Amino acid sequence: MNEKELYPRFLRPRIEEALADSPVVLIHGPRQCGKTTLARLVGEAAGFACFTFDDDLQRAAARADPVGYVADLPERVVLDEVQRVPELFTSLKAAVDSRRTPGRFILTGSANVLLVPRLADSLAGRMEILRLHPLAQAEVAGKQVDFLDRLFAGDFRVGRFWQRQGKDLARRVAAGGFPAALIRAVPRRRSAWYRDYADTLVQRDIRDLARISALDAVPRLLTAAAGQSACLLNVSELAGPFQVSRQTIREYLTLLTRIFLVDELPPWYSNRMKRLVKTPKLHIGDTGLACALLGLDADGLWADRGLFGRLLESFVYQELRRHADWREIPTMFSHFRDKDRVEVDMVLESGGLVAGVEVKAASTVTAADFKGLRKLRAAASHAFAAGVVLYDGDAAAGFGDRLYAVPVSCLWEGCR
Repeated sequence: MNEKELYPRFLRPRIEEALADSPVVLIHGPRQCGKTTLARLVGEAAGFACFTFDDDLQRAAARADPVGYVADLPERVVLDEVQRVPELFTSLKAAVDSRRTPGRFILTGSANVLLVPRLADSLAGRMEILRLHPLAQAEVAGKQVDFLDRLFAGDFRVGRFWQRQGKDLARRVAAGGFPAALIRAVPRRRSAWYRDYADTLVQRDIRDLARISALDAVPRLLTAAAGQSACLLNVSELAGPFQVSRQTIREYLTLLTRIFLVDELPPWYSNRMKRLVKTPKLHIGDTGLACALLGLDADGLWADRGLFGRLLESFVYQELRRHADWREIPTMFSHFRDKDRVEVDMVLESGGLVAGVEVKAASTVTAADFKGLRKLRAAASHAFAAGVVLYDGDAAAGFGDRLYAVPVSCLWEGCR
């Protein structure tokens, strides 16, 4: 059974909608997350031809004569891994400007194009950019969910509707979301895929993006970042084991961010509060990759409760990012922490509303778990929509004004 038979991709309607009024639609995200498959599915249904710049011949032809290459393209075309041929961007701009017809080009890229100035500048105002992540648990289950809509509406039904996940939650975290890894039923084989994946990205994509002097340090840095996922970013601590400068480690982290292997979650700001920590949080891009790099299977992760708690937080963060990119209303993510170490794992802002999400690996919740959310509620005032503690339980419960405990499984089983 192939990927398109296994997993629906909930971003597809947004791509098809964008093609109706945008000359260029770019789908970017990490390698092997399903961009090419999705672009081809959408493209084939609409009569697009497909070319990939992972093909040496196509890449060489585009670099040698970008103007002629674009001029010879079919009327509607998918261009895969376009970040590998930045020489093409100006020619694509000229082609769009000469005939501004919607739905001419579908581009895919495995580097964040917002950080590739030549592409972002060339196609500004001509291109809609959509982010595809590895599979969300809801996509694996094949079930549409509306958690973010309920969060911003403050609409959670109180009652016992779910089952506790237990060790199955650790299995989900350790499996991650890359389609090619998930089709491997044996965890050991899945981990091998993730390790090979990380090595390949470093050897190919990092080399494409920058000339760096200590390429062998990048995989070790990625492993160190996996071990510090959901922690405040501390570049000095990350740089400690390496024979390179703190500035060099900072640059390497930026490269890992550009190819979607790590995320930096910015701090939330409010002029109502003067003692907020302004350091970003580090999150690994996929927890399956993190577990493989750290040599952990589900049993090992379950046994290490401290690490499990942090990787569960990263898992939930990535799940919510995936949900957000299906929505038409943009959602901004940050984290809240003050000088007294009162914190909220994730602050979400959308449509002028503010919501908070705290993650807890335990199966019980107490009023003390809402300390940060109550502080966020006070700071956000009338803009505060809801605060939720996601936990490994079987019931949703109210904990005061717009505060709820909700089972983490509602992210893929839906909210009753």
